[in-house]
Amino acid sequence: MLSPTKIEELYQEFAGNLKDWAHDGLISVDLKLLHELNLLGALSSEQDENDDFSQYFHVIETPEKVTLFNEQFIIWIVPKMEEENPVTYVYIALSHEDKASLEIVFTTSGVYNTPKFVLRVLQYYLLDMIETEATLTNFKKET
Repeated sequence: MLSPTKIEELYQEFAGNLKDWAHDGLISVDLKLLHELNLLGALSSEQDENDDFSQYFHVIETPEKVTLFNEQFIIWIVPKMEEENPVTYVYIALSHEDKASLEIVFTTSGVYNTPKFVLRVLQYYLLDMIETEATLTNFKKET
């Protein structure tokens, strides 16, 4: 697992060169995205079978951001003010032995900038990445 110092260095590199690292660009959470990800029903229901995260994380909290990490993922949750409007940036990276690869960066703002929306979208992307990695691993084993 990467050290907290290395994780901070990676964040600085990713945040400083976001255009180079974010393959899919910056994803803005809005009604259209929530519909595409089929999250509208999950957000409106009080109970959800996937209510808790599928992974356990170490947490580092600083005034600038919250960093979550384990052997598989590194997540940076960064609240900011842009033109007097609160915005939350969420960076999700896959962790490797001595490096990480930034996979997804999304933002929430306005009515979508609540812990419920941030965590639900984060959970969706983590589960999607776990499934994708499992598929790739099975494919590699078969070839």
